[in-house]
Amino acid sequence: MNERHPLLTEELARIAALDLPWAKLDGKTLAITGAGGLVGSYLTRALDAARRAHGFNLTLTILCRSPERAQSQLRGIENLRFAQYDATKPLTEPVRADYVLHAAGNAHPLAFSADPVGTFQAAALGTMRLLDCVRETGGRLLLLSTGEIYGERPDLPGGFDEHSFGAVDPMTPRACYPEGKRAAEALCAAYAAQYGTDALAARLTYVYGASITEANSRADAQFLRRALAGEDILLKSEGTQVRSYCYAADAASALITLLLRGEAATAYNVANPNCAVSIREYAETLAELAGVRVRFELPPEAERSGYSKVTRAVLNPAKLMALGWRAEYGLREGLRRTLEISR
Repeated sequence: MNERHPLLTEELARIAALDLPWAKLDGKTLAITGAGGLVGSYLTRALDAARRAHGFNLTLTILCRSPERAQSQLRGIENLRFAQYDATKPLTEPVRADYVLHAAGNAHPLAFSADPVGTFQAAALGTMRLLDCVRETGGRLLLLSTGEIYGERPDLPGGFDEHSFGAVDPMTPRACYPEGKRAAEALCAAYAAQYGTDALAARLTYVYGASITEANSRADAQFLRRALAGEDILLKSEGTQVRSYCYAADAASALITLLLRGEAATAYNVANPNCAVSIREYAETLAELAGVRVRFELPPEAERSGYSKVTRAVLNPAKLMALGWRAEYGLREGLRRTLEISR
C-alpha cells in the first residue's frame, strides 16, 4: 500500500474531521492488537491522523507477534510503541492502557484450516486475558468480532440485526472462528455483569481495502492480487453467496465511533447498508475496474475446508448508524480507491 497516496491522505483527513468526542483520547494510552492486519493497520493510521489533526496527546502501543511485520505495515507513522504479544499465549506482562482494541487473530480460510485451535485461542482466551487487564486498569476494551457469529439464516431479507441468530455447526473445524468470537463476546458480557468491566464488541462484515495483507487467503484478497497483477480473477465457486462489504476507511471510522460513543456490554454491526452483493458481482466489479476478466476454477481442498458455508451474510448496521456513523464509500468507489492506493 502506498501510505503517501493522496486518496489515502484524503480518507484519513475525512475521518479526523468527523464530529466525535476526540477529547476523550487526550492524555490517554491506547493499545491495539493485530495492528499489522487489514483493519488494525488502517485503524492505527486513522487514529494517528486524528492525533495530529487535533493536537491531542495520545500514546499508541502496538501489541504484535511480529514487530518487524507490523512496522512494515505501519511505515510512515511516527511515535508508535511496539511490544511483543501473542494472542494465543498468556501475557508476559499486563497490558496497561486506557483503551484496548483487540483485533489480533486468524481471519482467513487457510489460517482457519491450518490452525483451528490457535484461531479459537486468539479469539476467546486472548480476549479473556485482555479483559483481566482492563478490569484492573478501569479501561475500555473494544473487541473486533465478526458477522460470522450469526451463522446461516437466509430467511432474513433485511439482514441480521444484533438480536437475530442463525445456525453454526460447532462440530466442524471451520467453526473455530465464529465460535471463538461468540465465546469472546460472551466473556465481554460476563465481565461487564460480574465486574463492571467496560467492554463492547464490533461485529465486522467483510472489510476490503489496500491495507489487506499478502498472507490473507480470503476470496476478495485473491481477487485483488490478481487484478493488480493484470491477471484474470479466479472465482472458485458460482459466486452466488451474498455478503455485506465495507471499505476499510468506513470500517475504521465505525470502530472509532464505537470506541468513543458505543455503549458498554453491547454489540454493534459494522457494515455498509448499501453494499450487500454476491461474490460474483464483487469480482465482476473489480475486474471491470482493473481491465481484466473473471474465470472459474475449483479451489484446493485445504483452502475449501476453510470457506464459510453461509449463503447469505447481510448485516443491518442501524444500531451503529444511530450513533451518528455513516458509510462514505460504495462498492465501486471503494474498489477504485483500493486499486489506486495499492498501485
